[in-house]
Amino acid sequence: MAGGKQSARQKMINLMYLVFIAMIAMTMSKEVLSAFGLMNTKFDSANELAATSNEGILSQLNTQAEEKPEQFGAANQMAKQISIISDDFYNWLGDVKEKDIVKNGGYEREENGELPYEEMDKGDKLNELWFTGDRYTKRGDEIVARIEKYKNDIKAVLPKEGKWAPVIESFEKRFSLDPIVDNEGAEKKWLDYHFQGFPAIASYTKLTAMQNDVKASETDIYNGFLGNLVSKATSLKNYQAIVLADKSAFFAGEKFQGRVVLGKYANVTPTKLNVQGQEIDLTNAIDSTGAAKLDFNVGNVGEHSIEGKFTFLEDGQPLDIPIIGNYVVVPRPNSATISADKMNVVYRGVANPMTISFAGVPDNKVRATGAGLKPVGSGKYVMNPGTGREVTINVSATLDDGSSATDQKTFRIKDIPKPTGTISGKDGIAKLPKRNIEIGTVGAKLDDFVFDLPISVTSFKIKVPGQPTVLVAGTKMNSQAKSAIGRARKGDVITIFEIKAKITGNSSYNLKGVSPVAVEVTN
Repeated sequence: MAGGKQSARQKMINLMYLVFIAMIAMTMSKEVLSAFGLMNTKFDSANELAATSNEGILSQLNTQAEEKPEQFGAANQMAKQISIISDDFYNWLGDVKEKDIVKNGGYEREENGELPYEEMDKGDKLNELWFTGDRYTKRGDEIVARIEKYKNDIKAVLPKEGKWAPVIESFEKRFSLDPIVDNEGAEKKWLDYHFQGFPAIASYTKLTAMQNDVKASETDIYNGFLGNLVSKATSLKNYQAIVLADKSAFFAGEKFQGRVVLGKYANVTPTKLNVQGQEIDLTNAIDSTGAAKLDFNVGNVGEHSIEGKFTFLEDGQPLDIPIIGNYVVVPRPNSATISADKMNVVYRGVANPMTISFAGVPDNKVRATGAGLKPVGSGKYVMNPGTGREVTINVSATLDDGSSATDQKTFRIKDIPKPTGTISGKDGIAKLPKRNIEIGTVGAKLDDFVFDLPISVTSFKIKVPGQPTVLVAGTKMNSQAKSAIGRARKGDVITIFEIKAKITGNSSYNLKGVSPVAVEVTN
């Protein structure tokens, strides 16, 4: 879509391309948002474990300081300062998540405390709070300044000895605020690159990941104060193999693409790699960071595990590092999911068709229940609501690991709207000759209703000015009605009212009263 004069055809092609991209975005949104939510939950769990571990290390350091004050006294005091600075910054990040993203975005937590991940697909509220044009707002400047303060406060406490260089270098990388070059070669400010234009749940998860970096930095620093810098840096036993997927979920039929790395990209070349029971040729599989590239078919829809081992040499002896990871394969989308939030309605007296599925789970492992709900095919259901104003559909899915996932949705129950009466296909106030009225058929129809329901009229009343009201059974005028119509004069308005009707094939449902129809006699 380059500049310059474009033909009408080219403009249309460009527009179709943009619509296509938008459709893809809508198709993927719920799966991606759910994946971010899962990542956030995992980070939260890791943060809780790290906090407990760090408390244990601090307690150990405090004990060492009491027993060996000359060796560990100063280190213990510095560790306490690090703990205060870290806790303050960690809690501040938590406040930013709740105030700037959750509260500012108008999101409400569910009863179990979880966020509505699939609803957090917008980032406009955070954009307005942190960014204005090509600059930051006052709040945006505060965010960057607070991160910079945390970095400076931590570095001011750390010793300036050479053995601390790896710890300080790692800390700087974790919290670097340097500009970043994006995939298109454009240089962006740190805050813009990581938060501008992202869904709210993505920004929330990034802040949780930053909290995880705080806890990880604390662990590195406390171990340094205990004198574990050298052993931690040199012993491969303290590393673990990590699977890094190129993306969090894959479509059925795709190949898994990702990498397996040792620890934090330790630049150590393996001697052997075995994944999923197969030996990997390392000739072209290792990059400059020591990461091994993986490339294999992902398999069927569901969750899959990655197992294998990394083999390295340590002190001349082979050392096997287990590889344990997992990934999720989701169905390849073939249609967008689009819903109108205010139109969650089912109609009483009608077989309401429904399609029910659970993202990433085959239809045969999904079960849906609700009053009046019946399965009619794979993922297809029919809802025949009964009494009441609402009906809730509960959906459960059995995942590949045997665990279950549940969800539910509530629909309003509405009655079929009031039908409109007709004579010879005309409604409201019609104009017809007497002859056409005498031979006309009285009917009823549902204007602009979502279902095409056949309606049968069973009886009606007709009133001709100056004549008594006539009750007619069926849809055609009887002799008494025709006689009354014959006495009508030009300009008289004949009223057809109290029209009784039933839904063809469902006589048990009582339709609301049919609106009357008036006919002006033309001759």
